[in-house]
Amino acid sequence: MNDVTRRGFVGTAIGGAVLAPACVSAQASPPPEAAAEPVSVTLTVNHQQHVLSIEPRVTLLDALRERLQLTGTKKGCDHGQCGACTVLVNGRRVNSCLRFAMMHQGDEITTVEGLATDGRLHSVQAAFIEHDGFQCGYCTPGQICSAVALLDELKANTVSVATPDVSKTGPIDVTDDEIRERMSGNICRCGAYPNIVAAVRAAYQQQGQRA
Repeated sequence: MNDVTRRGFVGTAIGGAVLAPACVSAQASPPPEAAAEPVSVTLTVNHQQHVLSIEPRVTLLDALRERLQLTGTKKGCDHGQCGACTVLVNGRRVNSCLRFAMMHQGDEITTVEGLATDGRLHSVQAAFIEHDGFQCGYCTPGQICSAVALLDELKANTVSVATPDVSKTGPIDVTDDEIRERMSGNICRCGAYPNIVAAVRAAYQQQGQRA
């Protein structure tokens, strides 16, 4: 030890501390997963049937975008937190990034591309344009799909956390707070929330006029 300088000892100790975690990490790394065998999946999307051969782990979002080229549905966080990938499954909104495609055989899936009828925009799509309910537009398809489901919820008198009186029978008072609560799963990074609320309110009022 007399021949070992203090500087040399400290340098050796630091070098060992740096290398040790790297060695442990290399030893602990699991082997790469083998690709699963493809399975045949039949999806009904926008009233059309599609037969796909995909791995069981393929999400509904990736099946729509990468296999069916329905790129209106956006991949945002890919963790079910932003709502950009919202689509309708049997009329109910879901985060398609959290669903395996093979889970939805036999379901009716509607994306933003399937909302228009005979070349005419859905009332929610038209309201978003009229009220400037978007800026960059990335979250807009998910916002619109969510708003379409919201209108159906209101039509069915389905209450939310913001509904003042859940025991009340009859139409729900569609306040701004009610709309914000029901749209809270969809994030707009541009901050176009006031216009989104206005668009949803306008679409609801138009729906009432048609009824």
